[in-house]
Amino acid sequence: MSVEDPTRSREHATHHVYDDIEEDDHPLPVWWLGTFFITVFFGLGYWFWYHSVQAGESLAQTYEHEVAALPKHASISAAGADALKALETDTEALVRGGAVYAQNCVACHGAQGQGIIGPNLTDGFWIHGSDAVSIATTISEGVAAKGMPAWGAILGDKKVLDAYAFVASLRNTNVPGKTPQGVDAQGNAPPATN
Repeated sequence: MSVEDPTRSREHATHHVYDDIEEDDHPLPVWWLGTFFITVFFGLGYWFWYHSVQAGESLAQTYEHEVAALPKHASISAAGADALKALETDTEALVRGGAVYAQNCVACHGAQGQGIIGPNLTDGFWIHGSDAVSIATTISEGVAAKGMPAWGAILGDKKVLDAYAFVASLRNTNVPGKTPQGVDAQGNAPPATN
């Protein structure tokens, strides 16, 4: 049972006594209530504008258009297969690529490319394509589902191309290591091992 105690008057407070427990209810500060109501009205307006009216593109559509407009690593696609093949015999690119490989790739692919966590780079089988552009694109853009980072954003196009040159030089050296994965240039799966 609620009983008001008339003997106690407090400015801007309501005093209650419930089962001999005294309680003063103080109103919330005006600045707090103002911030709360502004937030509520902003949220309602935001919801109405972006989820009901749909004036123009939605935020998801805007994001998709902006991502589609981003340039891909132009030097890889612009270089093309012929330029990438030329890198495979460029001694300076191979040396620079070896340094990039030693610093960034050894943990997953091994010092000789034999494969540890990542696939063996020394056989003729490739998971994401064995042609020059596919290999360079895999290095640059990565494969998030397989744990391969997108090195293009980290290293830049020049170092990615150097890394490609070194990785391409490892191909078909057949260092013993992780079993072959993927397909070869003709689309054949690796032979079954017992």
